[in-house]
This record gives sequence, structure tokens and C-alpha cells, in this order.
Amino acid sequence: MREESKEKNPLEALGPRILELLSDLGELELEDVEMEIGELELAVQQAPVTALPAVKPPTGLKPKPETLLLEAFKPPVMEYPGKIVEVTIGATKSEGGSRFNSVTIGGETSPPFYLFETPPPHRPAVSIDVFDMKIHLASAVRMHVEDVIEDPGEWAKRAAEKWGADVINLHLISVDPLLKNTAPREASKTVEDVLQAVKVPLAVGGCGDPEKDIAVFKRVAEDFKGERLLFNSVTLDMNLKEAAESIVSNGHVLIAFTPMDMDKARELNRRLYEYVEKDRIVIDTTTAALGYGLDYAFTIMERTRLAGLMGDPELQHPLSSGTTNAWAAREAWMQMDPQWGPREFRGPLWETVTATVLLLAGVDYFMMMHPAAVKTLKTLIEEFCSGLKGPDENYLDWLTLKT
Repeated sequence: MREESKEKNPLEALGPRILELLSDLGELELEDVEMEIGELELAVQQAPVTALPAVKPPTGLKPKPETLLLEAFKPPVMEYPGKIVEVTIGATKSEGGSRFNSVTIGGETSPPFYLFETPPPHRPAVSIDVFDMKIHLASAVRMHVEDVIEDPGEWAKRAAEKWGADVINLHLISVDPLLKNTAPREASKTVEDVLQAVKVPLAVGGCGDPEKDIAVFKRVAEDFKGERLLFNSVTLDMNLKEAAESIVSNGHVLIAFTPMDMDKARELNRRLYEYVEKDRIVIDTTTAALGYGLDYAFTIMERTRLAGLMGDPELQHPLSSGTTNAWAAREAWMQMDPQWGPREFRGPLWETVTATVLLLAGVDYFMMMHPAAVKTLKTLIEEFCSGLKGPDENYLDWLTLKT
């Protein structure tokens, strides 16, 4: 029976065989073995514990700072190879004109208000617009000129004497063939009325019709020879020889107006140099108001100024801005949702912000309209040019954050 059992289960014979192998070799490696154990006792010998060496703090470290380091700030001063030409508007009696004073703009040798490099030799000038016929104006502007809106002389007098305009910017829009088509001789009479009403220099603008503007400019330039009027403006679609020669030969200066394109500005100036000295040209690369492309206007004007300072001879001219374009923005004058605030405040704010941004781009000559905006901009110019600084003791307040 036992032999029959071994044949059925060969594993039963494994036990004696294991003992036999262990007696000879001392050890045996088993594979694929399954053990049935009733109770297993393991004895683990504890390893001796060795104390870790004490970590010493590194030597030579600097103590933590307890206060901010005090270091004087020295603005980086640069020198620029170019210089903006100076342009003078208006002539006094000793200079051949009739003005009480003249206004000079330009002459910069560094970016705007870099007082730590070179302070600007002349402050930007602010002119106020006056029109030779009754036009539609925003109510916030009209309320200040309602009684003189059909009298350019009285309008100009108020702008100069009450609101502090450095220059009167007279727009002869009635000469437009699509409006009154006023003759050059009559337009010249309006210029005379304004010159007699004020003592400050005068800029004379046309209607935008190239042929009619040249006819008007020629007549006005001849009638007021020596007054050094600022003609606003000469454009690429004009007969430049005819326009420029009539202006310059009578001792006046001009604004070269182009779209927002520095190459167009270069082209117009290059063509004007054939007839006009550089110190008789102010350039205008178009003003787009806040919310309507002010960032583009800023970029073009800033790049134009920097190009001139870096040596581009065709862009070394004072910059002009038709800041009044701010009133073309509907947000400046329309009745809107109450969250926009009263439009009597919105319009002047719109014009002020537009002017302030372009002031920082380097504009030298502003054409504006609302007396509050004019006053604010002139105050800013005064403070910027005088180097006015804020209090030093709370200069870290802007870093404070409360949650």
C-alpha cells in the first residue's frame, strides 16, 4: 500500500530527500514550494543604534537685513545727435509786426520733460480755436461763447484775456465753397478784425479745400506781411510751390499736415524744403482723440520726436496737435447713461486727457477749445517744466496692499 501511495503523490518522498541534501551541503534552495505552517515565529536581532553627528550651522553667512538699503538714484543721462528747430509765431513791432509778444516753440535736445538731461528751452504753447462763422458746438463749449459766437474778434479777445490763450487759432471755415464760399478779401478782413482785438500771435486756418485755401492764404499772407502768422495748414494735395512761396515770402510760418504716417511727414517736409527754411515749419501728424485712436496718435508723435532727436533731419520740427478733435468723440458731448457722468464735465475731461497724453509725446503747439481744459493743461505744463515733485515721506504708500 505504501509503494502505491508514493506513486500517487511523489511529493511525500521529498522530506527525507531534503534532510539527506542538508546533511551534505548545509543549505538548500527550493523553488515552487508551497508550505503549510501552523505557527511561525520570527526572531529579529536589533541592530546597534549609532548617534548621528551634530549638524553645525555654516559659518560666514551675512545677517539678514533689517532695513532697506539706501542708495542714491542717478537717472541715466544720454546725448542725442539731433535737435528740434525753433519756430517763432508772431512778430512784435520791433520785428516788423504788431504783436505784443511772440511765441517760440521747439528747440528740444532731449525727450519731453527729461529735466535731468536738458530742460526744454521753450514751454509748449496753447492756442484756442475761434471760428469765423456760427457753427455747431457741444453745449459744454457753446455755453462759454454763446454771446460772441458770431463775432470772431470778441471771441478771440475772451480767449486771450480771460482764458490765457498763448495764440489765437482762427479758422476761416466760411471760405469753404460748400458753405458760404467767402471771398479771400472778406476772409482777410476777418483776420484784420481779430488782429486788432488781441495782442497775442495769430494762426490762420483754412477750410480744407486745397485750391480755395491757397487763394485765401495768398491774400492773407500779402495783406499782413511781417506779422509772422502761422498758416494751418499745407498738405500734400496742394500746389506746394504756390502755397509755400506766398507764405514764406511774406515772412510767415506754416503747419505741414499729414495723416498718421511718418513717411508722409518726411515726404511733405522734403518737398517743402525747396521753398521754406526749416525754422518756418511746424508738423502735425494728426490727432485722434481718447477712445478713437489716441494710442496711435501718441505712438506716431513720440516716434517722430525721437527720430528727430536721433538725427533724422526731416523730422526735426516742433509738433502741433489739433486737440479739439477730442470733441468729435460722442462720449465727450452726447447725453448718455448716468454712469458716464454729466456731459458738462465729460467733454473738458476728454479734451484734457487727450492733450495730456500728447504733451508727454512731445507736442509743442496745442489747438484747444474748452477753457477748463486749457487751464488744466497750462497748469500741468507749468508744473512739469518747474520740476515739481510730490512729498518724499510717503513714497512707499503705493506699495501698500490691504486685503
